[in-house]
Amino acid sequence: MIHQAIASATEPEEMPQDDAGFLAVVRAFFDQALTPELRQAGRETLGVHSDIEACKVWHRRLFERGWIAPAWPAEFGGTGWSARQRFLFDRECARQDAPVLFIGGIRSLGPLLIEQGTPEQRVRFLTPMLSGRDLWCQGFSEPGAGSDLAAISTRAVRDGDSYLVNGSKIWTTGAHHANWMFAIVRTDDSGKRQQGLTFLLIDMTSPGLSVKPIIGLAGDHEFNQVFFDDVRVPVAQRIGAENDGWTMAKRLMQLARSNNTPAALVGRVLRRTAEAALAAGDQIEPSVRTRLAELMIALEAFEQLELSGFADGSMRPGDQALPSMLKLTGSELHQQVAELAMEIAGPQAAATLEAIGLAGAELDDGAKASAKHLCVRAATIYSGTSETQRNVIAHQILANR
Repeated sequence: MIHQAIASATEPEEMPQDDAGFLAVVRAFFDQALTPELRQAGRETLGVHSDIEACKVWHRRLFERGWIAPAWPAEFGGTGWSARQRFLFDRECARQDAPVLFIGGIRSLGPLLIEQGTPEQRVRFLTPMLSGRDLWCQGFSEPGAGSDLAAISTRAVRDGDSYLVNGSKIWTTGAHHANWMFAIVRTDDSGKRQQGLTFLLIDMTSPGLSVKPIIGLAGDHEFNQVFFDDVRVPVAQRIGAENDGWTMAKRLMQLARSNNTPAALVGRVLRRTAEAALAAGDQIEPSVRTRLAELMIALEAFEQLELSGFADGSMRPGDQALPSMLKLTGSELHQQVAELAMEIAGPQAAATLEAIGLAGAELDDGAKASAKHLCVRAATIYSGTSETQRNVIAHQILANR
């Protein structure tokens, strides 16, 4: 009954099992639903998501087709597609310049709720997450707690059937777009620091909650600082037990690391970089073409790692190495591609986003390449630094010796 209530709006459709047939259905839908305006928004994406209004339109169209959460189990509103079909779909979205969606909820919180949430929480939160009515941001990092999440000091004090939350979160991507936040807060100071954290779902319209924008290096508004002043959060919006938020957060990060920089996203940027190299002709050094070829080979290897990982079901809770490998490889490759694109732009990359439309196509392209390079500098910090990922991988290797 509960599963049916969640999935009723998005019953899975029967899809061809062969690659050609599957892609034919996907492309036919894209031809009808992916308008020139949406494609333009996809091409102009600099940060982790496209223009938010384009995101909302594309989100709604995918939801209505039943394709908004391909990785979710079918009984919770997923598509029932195989790992290869999900891979092909992501790659086709990138190749056709579909908007990059603002779906932190679907990508990470949704799977966590399916695994760890109560039946009531699933019914309440999953359907509006799928439809796009609710947009979610992540409240983990704080001014004194970046990669060291055990240092979190934002405090939640139990007050009857609620918690009163005080403190702040920083580098909160999309907090100005989201109406919900999933966060970890401190509920106990005794024992190890990790043992005193609790995982809460917080309504962004709550009294006492405020959002302050943080302008990025490229002049974009993607990050925010969020302040809590006696914000009341019902206990019913806690995921897992009190003081067990560390376990919930680790599992969520494992799920998010497995797909927050997919091969399709890197491929989208690499395709643009290759087009820029082709347009530059003899004006670029041969070494640039060599590096471009090396990145193409690296992307092929990353695609195979991604495919093999999902195909054999390696997203089990005990497997920490594969999600870290995917996150590490994807984010560092993304940065390398963006850096090469800026080098190809040459002196034109000195232009800023404010100059777009004032001095011609070359400066526009240079400004976008430079802005993209600056925007992806954070990729090796969010969802755990590259150093953290390498430590996780090494720990798993040593544990399995």
